[in-house]
Amino acid sequence: MTTRTPLLRAAGDFGLAIQQARIARGKTQTELADEIGVTQSRISAIECGQTTILLASILELAHSTGISLTATWEDDDAPSPLTPEPARSVQSEG
Repeated sequence: MTTRTPLLRAAGDFGLAIQQARIARGKTQTELADEIGVTQSRISAIECGQTTILLASILELAHSTGISLTATWEDDDAPSPLTPEPARSVQSEG
């Protein structure tokens, strides 16, 4: 089985990744819907990028289709919103 790592930049990208993973596993939309407890039409809307979904549903879809979710960000010298900036000292002129 080939590992794919598509970049997800929009809701539709996630839907396309779900669709490709579902098809690769030989599942129908109905089978996937039954596995995670939603309707087939909901799966169709997700795959087409026509709806938003909760993170819990994203995790269920990823698990059912074998997609691994990770967080990736550019490593530049700009401070991350998750990392506090170092304290700066203020010197008076004198």
